Amino acid sequence: MKTVRVVAAVIKAVNEKGEPIIFATQRGYGPLKGGWEFPGGKIEPGETPQEALKREIMEELDTEIAVGELIDTIEYDYLDFHLSMDCFWCEIMSGDLVLKEHEAARWLTKENLGDVEWLPADVTVIGEIGVRM
Repeated sequence: MKTVRVVAAVIKAVNEKGEPIIFATQRGYGPLKGGWEFPGGKIEPGETPQEALKREIMEELDTEIAVGELIDTIEYDYLDFHLSMDCFWCEIMSGDLVLKEHEAARWLTKENLGDVEWLPADVTVIGEIGVRM
């Protein structure tokens, strides 16, 4: 089975009530279209995971991020490939999170993390994120 190495940004901010929130996006293409995920993408040859994540978020969301601590590396078997996904805490440095490849996006509090239909690989890290928000 082919392994696909990707990175995902768990972009953290604070809402008007002072509650921690994270940014989720709804996939706009491919066989997993419509599922919710943390934005990111494939690591290109010669890139570190952090470099790949900065590039992907700039390409997908027209936003510059600071990449923080690794939350976890998720290993998940989809039907036709194995996904290895490094999930990092991130914060916005500049930009307005413009959706270029996604159908929709939402800021979620700890209480409403389950309000979207997460893709299977992303589901596996939601519990850890909720604990650490």
